[in-house]
Amino acid sequence: MLIGLLGVAAALAAGHLVAAFIDPNASPFLAVGNAAIDLTPAWLKEFAVTAFGTADKLVLLTGMGAFLVVVAAVAGLLSRRSPIPGTALAAVLGVAAVAAVFSRSDLGQLASLAPLASLVAGVMTFRRLHAAALGVQEADSGPHGVERRKFLQGAVGVAVGAGIAGVAGQLIGTRVDVEGSRATVTRRLAKFRDGTTVAGADFAQDGTPTYLTKNENFYRIDTALSVPRLTAEGWSLRIHGLVGRELTLDFDDVMAMDLITRTITMTCVSDDVGGPYISTAQFTGVPLRDLLAKVGVKDGADQVFSTSTDGYTAGSPLEVIMDPSRNAMLAVGMNGEALPPEHGFPARLVVPGLYGYVSATKWVTDIELTTFGAKTQYWVPRGYSEKAPIKTESRIDSPRGLGSVPAGKVVVAGIAWAQTKGIAKVELQMDGGPWQEADLAVQPTKEAWRMWRRSYQLRPGSHTVVVRATDATGYTQTADVADPVPDGATGLHSVVFTTA
Repeated sequence: MLIGLLGVAAALAAGHLVAAFIDPNASPFLAVGNAAIDLTPAWLKEFAVTAFGTADKLVLLTGMGAFLVVVAAVAGLLSRRSPIPGTALAAVLGVAAVAAVFSRSDLGQLASLAPLASLVAGVMTFRRLHAAALGVQEADSGPHGVERRKFLQGAVGVAVGAGIAGVAGQLIGTRVDVEGSRATVTRRLAKFRDGTTVAGADFAQDGTPTYLTKNENFYRIDTALSVPRLTAEGWSLRIHGLVGRELTLDFDDVMAMDLITRTITMTCVSDDVGGPYISTAQFTGVPLRDLLAKVGVKDGADQVFSTSTDGYTAGSPLEVIMDPSRNAMLAVGMNGEALPPEHGFPARLVVPGLYGYVSATKWVTDIELTTFGAKTQYWVPRGYSEKAPIKTESRIDSPRGLGSVPAGKVVVAGIAWAQTKGIAKVELQMDGGPWQEADLAVQPTKEAWRMWRRSYQLRPGSHTVVVRATDATGYTQTADVADPVPDGATGLHSVVFTTA
């Protein structure tokens, strides 16, 4: 069992070290994890997000680690007399890692060197330690135990070497000075900051979120197991496809354009009714329609197909991007500073009114003008719709579900959203009674959420409150229940709480 574990450790460490010089995502452990995410069916992805939230990737990596420990232990047990079973298992894992690397569109052929290094290191380590262990069994158990000491020295050497290689790979792979680049961009964005606050835009004192979400609290749902480490100085964006002329921009080109700052609420399609995956920030960037005007979009194009540096793709309707009433942008700033790495630094797309999976490509490096018939984005083969406008929804934030508050005056508060339309009315139903309107906070922009609250006099006991919103077009959110797949959850959020 020890030999099996050391063989796997040596394999992972060697692959991680080699990947550090090529591309961190070529590390076999990450490559297999990314392949697992790509192969995950929609129902399992939704379960993971619902059950584990933003810890879903940690759970995946932990599960993979546990699986490897079990496989390594079994390989050792099956190889008590012959190294063949363990060698075969090591070879299978190595081939799987090579296949995972080749399946990634963001990794070139050179990246296969990392899993190949894992394969060689794993097999050689396992076989040499296995031979040493057989020597211990066959040797005379005399007073000196020479063979046993040799085996233990070899095992310790492998463990130390794997540790050093793994740490070195991590240090080399993260040597890019992302924070230094971000600090420079933040200074350059100073003149574009909108430091104004809108009085009455939230009811945070009554339990709603603050109108703007701090960067560290902004929700994060994506497919990246490791956050890409890019610098503004090394970043570029290619715009091509059905255009009059192709264009490649670097970060300085973007900063030289007319930047805008807008407050925008973003929503994840994975959000269940009443869920947490919605946040609001002030984004700074270049209007996408200005970028597309530079290349000249040809007749027939209907999709803006964007690709991340890690190979993720999204497709946004061209008519939405070009709509002058929307502020679809290539964003470079968030709440007065450069984008955080986990939110797309150095640049990402932000398109108000569309769920993130069709509009919010992070670490974007490529935009292609094409058609929905010609190109298929990442999530469509996994059961999601091609086009996904955000639905009119609402959520109760206070009181908390199954919580307890003092009897008497109780303030029920929450949020409602209908990006690009705006919220006109929010109604509450307390304990099955009539629908009653809530008080609405100021709505500075239709591209962001709107806070609401209403006070009740409640006796001790259990209470149930339900909320529904009506947008500025007159549409009232449906009570029909639908899952997030294929284009967003629907239903009315309700909360049961007690007063005492």
